Parts: sequence; structure tokens; C-alpha cells
Amino acid sequence: MTATQPFNANGRTYTPPARPIAVICLDGCADEYLSSAIARGKMPRLAAMARDGWRGFVRGALPSFTNVNNSCIVTGVPPKIHGICGNFFLNPETGEEVMMNGPEFRRCGTLLTAAADAGRKVAFITAKEKLRTVLGDGVVERGGIVFSSEKVDEAKMASHGIDNATTIIGKPRPEIYSGDASIYVLEAGAALAEQGVADFLYLSTTDYMQHKFAPEAPEILDFHAKIDAAIGRLLDAGCTVALTADHGMNAKNDQNGNPKIIFVESVLHEKFGKNLRVICPITDPYVVHHGALGSLVMVHLEDPSIRAQVAEYLFNLEGITEVLTREQAVDKLELAPDRIGDLVVLSARDVVVGKSPEHHDLSVLKGGLRSHGGRYEEMVPLVISRPLTGELRRMAEGDPRNFDVFHFACHA
Repeated sequence: MTATQPFNANGRTYTPPARPIAVICLDGCADEYLSSAIARGKMPRLAAMARDGWRGFVRGALPSFTNVNNSCIVTGVPPKIHGICGNFFLNPETGEEVMMNGPEFRRCGTLLTAAADAGRKVAFITAKEKLRTVLGDGVVERGGIVFSSEKVDEAKMASHGIDNATTIIGKPRPEIYSGDASIYVLEAGAALAEQGVADFLYLSTTDYMQHKFAPEAPEILDFHAKIDAAIGRLLDAGCTVALTADHGMNAKNDQNGNPKIIFVESVLHEKFGKNLRVICPITDPYVVHHGALGSLVMVHLEDPSIRAQVAEYLFNLEGITEVLTREQAVDKLELAPDRIGDLVVLSARDVVVGKSPEHHDLSVLKGGLRSHGGRYEEMVPLVISRPLTGELRRMAEGDPRNFDVFHFACHA
């Protein structure tokens, strides 16, 4: 019998229904991807979800990066509370640039472990191994299942809650730089729901396809058709399905198809000297996706007295849309003050910001650049398979967040 005991996570109370719940984070899914696929008949099950349940926009967290927003979704709170403010940050204690790839960087628990403590059969399946290590701690110890499609063949009962995970859907490990890495996640989740092995699922994909293809491309339309088939399996297994995204995706190129890049550290070194550092918080192991180029960077100053001058200079650069002080970023972007720079710099919809030309390998980018990280990838879709209550509808008409998705799923 499915547990329906309410549970609390980070000050929020969730009251899950008896039916299974499957929350999907479709990485990099700007709403136009869904609209394009639905309009072309590629996602009939999702179209039915929107018709019978609810579809709208929700606001993600900034920086609009993967680690930040997945952390928000599984904690139900903004970055200033959970502490993950990028994939990469400058550790103020050591002065080293550090990848936040372990649970020790997270400052609160997850609702996945809280749900498991309340008796739910939890499964967290992600495409990227980095998310498993950052967010999957404590689930296996409570009887749950956690693995990535990137390293599905390495799953063991003691560390992942399951042996021989490739037998779940009878497919070998997919290539991480492929759409199959995402399809694998949803198919595995559907199989666990069908078998009754899991009734509280978080399924997080990878955005390789969105980095590669615009919403109308045949390749991405076929990809979404497979996504839709897996969603259909979850629905047929009796799940309440809630789909959102960690961030959107936009082309960052000029009219000739070449990336539009502002190398912030280079221009600042030339103007103010080398007593400052720029951190690109999009940096992660998946360089083929984006070449460590996104639409937000952090500027760390050795001399705080020049902050106003640097901010004014940056703000007047064409392609820079926002320059926030640390204090403003804490208030307006809900970021943790010790995990960000003296200045937070955001760029235009079609522009990325980086460190210096030698820091970024543009040779990995084939056919231009599609990326994310800034204000223009902040708004993402939310689709719920069941109608909203009056309370949830009022919430949806206000300023709903992508990290409200489990609240919507539990109470729809």
C-alpha cells in the first residue's frame, strides 16, 4: 500500500496522494520546444496532459544552470538556502576554483530523503552522473534507487539501490552526448513505476539535444516524440506526472552563425589590470554542450574600491544587460553571498560571457552555439497531468517557481 503520510522538507509540507508521482526535469526545455513538438503532432500525450491538467510558465532560479535548478527542485527552496549557486565557484576560504559536485556543498536536505522517510519508494534517475553525486545522497540508505544513465552499468545495490540496472529496460549504457541518454532516464523511470518498484520518482534528463538543435529541427522533434512515449508509459502506470525544466535555451550567434562572446576577464584586465578574476559558473565536465560559455559570470575583485567603476564599465558594454553587486544578487537573485562574486554579470539573449579566449575551446562547438545561464532562459514550462485545486490555481496565477513542481504534483 502506498504511503500517504505528509512530510516536511525545508519548511514546506508535502501531502502526496496514494497514486505514484513522477516529476520530470526536461533539461534545457524552453517552452517553444514543447509548443513546436505539440503543434506537429509529436507529443500527443503531453498535449492531453495540458488539456486535462494544467500548462503554464514558471520562473526558474538564476543562474539558469543545471546544478542550481535541479538543487532547487529537489529541495523546494532557492539557492540562498541550499547554497548551490553554480556548477563552479571561487572558494573564499582557499581562493581555488571549485566544482560543486558533491553533497557537502549543499546546505540543506532534499525532499527525496524526506519522502523516503515518510514511506515512499523513491527513485532518482538522472542522465548526468554529476547530479547523482550532488543530489542523490541519503536515498539509497532509506531503501530508494539512485543512478545515472551516464554510468548505469556501474550501479550496485550498496551504492545505488539496484544491481544490473541495464536490465530494467534491456538497453546498454547510452552515450552521454546523445538524446538516448535522456530517453533512457524516462524509460527506466516508467519501468520502475510499471513494476511497482518506485512510487515517488524524480527523473532529470540532459540538454545535449537542446544545445545542438533549435525547436523546429527534425532531430529534436523526433527526440520529443520518444520523450512523449515515455511520458505516456508513466501516465498509463497511474502516475501523476509533472514536467518542468531547469532552464531554457537560446541561440548565441551572430548573423553568420558564429558565437557572440564577450570575454569579460580579458576586457577587464585590459581596462583595470589583473587584480580581478572572472568565474564562469556554467563550467562542468560536459564541454561539448557549451564550451563553458553561458550568459552569466561572476567577477571577483582584489580591490573592492573599484567595484562601482567596474560595474559601470561593464554595464555600458554592448551585450551586457545586468550588472549586480553581491548585495543586489543576494536580494534579487536569491543567491548565497559567500558563493558568488563581488559583481554578477548577465548578458543579452543572443550573447554569452566568458573569461578569455584561451580559457574556452571553441573547437568543440559544431554548428554555432546554443546556451543558457541568464535572464532569457529563466522562464520555463510546467505541465501537470491533473487539474489544479483552487489554491494551486491561485499560486499558478502569481509567481510560481520551477522548484514548486513537487508541491504541484503532490497536491493537484
